[in-house]
Amino acid sequence: MKTVLITGANKSIGFETARQLLQQGYYVYLGCRDLQKGRQAVSQLQSEGFSQVEALVIDVDNVDSIQAARHTLGQQIKVLDVLVNNAGVLGSMTAQTALETDISIFRQVFETNYFGVISVTQAFIDLLQVSPAPRIVNVTSGLGSLTLQNDPAWKHYLVKPSAYVSSKAALNAYTIVLAYNLRDTAFKVNAVDPGYTATDFNHHSGPGTVQDAAARVVKAATLGENGPSGIFYSDDNNPETGISAW
Repeated sequence: MKTVLITGANKSIGFETARQLLQQGYYVYLGCRDLQKGRQAVSQLQSEGFSQVEALVIDVDNVDSIQAARHTLGQQIKVLDVLVNNAGVLGSMTAQTALETDISIFRQVFETNYFGVISVTQAFIDLLQVSPAPRIVNVTSGLGSLTLQNDPAWKHYLVKPSAYVSSKAALNAYTIVLAYNLRDTAFKVNAVDPGYTATDFNHHSGPGTVQDAAARVVKAATLGENGPSGIFYSDDNNPETGISAW
């Protein structure tokens, strides 16, 4: 049975990703900062008939929490097949201009969206390396695409929250480098833009559904042997395939 750890998985896209991977027979570890909320999410999935799921406390902003989660998971399993780095924050709800956004907002957003991903990936890489077909999925955003952000014809061209955009651009770059470093292995490492989705993250202003967003993440999490690595998936750039390069 394949195993997957999803950070920020007690609600929204992370939760739906867990549901869809459970439907495909995976054993799912729901990464969550709050154990009570994690248990509530597990109970919801169990009420739907899924038994191969449990909560794992992990705060991606806290190195001690990450190490504790690695220790806990390592006592239960010896192989992790998929890591979905889904946890993320927007930061300030203000305009987030490049000159007026306080540096503390940049640090807060980068801590979760960028440094948190690196810390979690490095902590769990040894369990992933044991898998015959390891997959790493970094949940990003079209807002982090330098190509799209420089295209005046793009529908979200005017949306530029500086801290969030910068953090996701950095995450995309890290994904490229990580995929390159693992190019001679069985790893598939990709970044996925789930699309502008109606979630708590944006006060449910997005037009997309969590079901469609999670399906994009699941696609990258379940890639076959001949699947790509180091790719940015986004329906914004290629509506036919949902795949584009940076």
